[in-house]
Amino acid sequence: MRSALRFALPFGVRSAFASGVLTVLLLTGAPALHAQVTGGEVAARRDSLAARMGDGALVAFGGRSPVGHDGRFFQLPAFRYLSDFLEPDAALVLVSANGRAETVLFTDPPPVRRQLYDGLREAPADVAARLGVRVRPLAGMVAFVDSLAQRGTPLWELRDFLSADYASRDSLTRGGAFVAALEARHPGVEVQDAHPLVDALRVWKSDAELASLRRAIDITGEAHRAALRTVRPGAYEYEAEATIESTFRRLGAQRPSFSSIVGSGPNATTLHYAANSRRMEAGDVVVMDIGAEVDGYAADVTRTVPVSGRWTPEQRAIYDLVLEAQQAAEQEVRVGAPALSSVIASVEVRLRGLAALGLVESEEALMDPPWPADCERAPQFCRQGQLWMIHGISHGIGLEVHDPAGFYDDAGVYVEGDVFTIEPGIYVSLRALSILPDTPRNRQFAAAVREAVARYDNVGVRIEDDYRVTSGGLERLSAGAPRDPEEIERLMQEGPQP
Repeated sequence: MRSALRFALPFGVRSAFASGVLTVLLLTGAPALHAQVTGGEVAARRDSLAARMGDGALVAFGGRSPVGHDGRFFQLPAFRYLSDFLEPDAALVLVSANGRAETVLFTDPPPVRRQLYDGLREAPADVAARLGVRVRPLAGMVAFVDSLAQRGTPLWELRDFLSADYASRDSLTRGGAFVAALEARHPGVEVQDAHPLVDALRVWKSDAELASLRRAIDITGEAHRAALRTVRPGAYEYEAEATIESTFRRLGAQRPSFSSIVGSGPNATTLHYAANSRRMEAGDVVVMDIGAEVDGYAADVTRTVPVSGRWTPEQRAIYDLVLEAQQAAEQEVRVGAPALSSVIASVEVRLRGLAALGLVESEEALMDPPWPADCERAPQFCRQGQLWMIHGISHGIGLEVHDPAGFYDDAGVYVEGDVFTIEPGIYVSLRALSILPDTPRNRQFAAAVREAVARYDNVGVRIEDDYRVTSGGLERLSAGAPRDPEEIERLMQEGPQP
């Protein structure tokens, strides 16, 4: 009913109605909003992985116990996906035979005295019954895997890096050390990377997974509403951050899905700004890139608002251009359509607008970029507009804020069930002109646009929403977060709400 109301009502009425109803439902813990992933679903994931592996064995590692005073532990995404075991210092071995998985979880509860400090752990027998796996002491894992290697069982690994974004930096994880020692003991063994197989499974989201994602996204929308009523000249970025993250917790999210980005003034043009310490000033815009996490599932929604509560003509011009680019990308999304079409549509809109504003010499005008690029073979990466729109427009969301998506594969097309973002941006800064290599082409570019760049200096705008591809088209999951520029002004004029 809530989804039907969201899409049936006119936009202004829909936003106000959905926000009020959502807050009541979240605060009362209405069960219709949320469903847990079951043990049977997790077991089916392991069987699906076994079918893809063929006969062999997977060695996977969970996260380690915290080594500081922040005692909160959050399980690694890939390990959680296959085990739903949320305690630290665990590993599993999945033995695949005839397309079915037999799984052994290796773990050791800490000493009882330690548990009295940190909380009692589930008994191994209870873990085994709940998860449908065998449970053994961690000390026996080396001998168990050695026996598989000695029999010539094909081996796979699932490393314990926190995010695939940082996989290339994995050099000191426990999984990496374990596999290196295994290969040293068994020189002929070959260990394959299982992450591509698991990533392919993670693309499709079950009803329970979608319920967690929807709840995380809805909570994030409520946090945006609360934050834009907090933003004002003289307030600090961390005040908006505090409002955002307290809203997350108040409405039931476990934590932010990534470090909240609240960047005003010059910080609005830094994509991954994280200090959140500047005093916001009249005439600034502030970019708020935030996401709540519910049961491991991560939202990612960005809004840009005027600190003064009213758009200046320059701010509004850039905002309208980014919004038009996002909507152009939305129009290209459907099952089987190439994801590149969305990117191209978004880029074309922005290039056309940047030329009209005098921020590039023309839509096709080139620069010598300050990053490696082959301008002869791929001139699109050397267009002047790339200096102002320096990131892609989409990524999957799920157990990671940058989760696998169907259009990541070689075909590059949207797949029914894909859950992902569309997030074009434009970031104008005189500082960007200063990083251009000193070449005749760049000197001409800088001279031609400097006056316009000074007029739009420090106007950074990113608009990011979360979506799901359905057989009928595209569903914008984050519609509860205001993006209409007039609605943003209206809500900011209302001021803080109880």
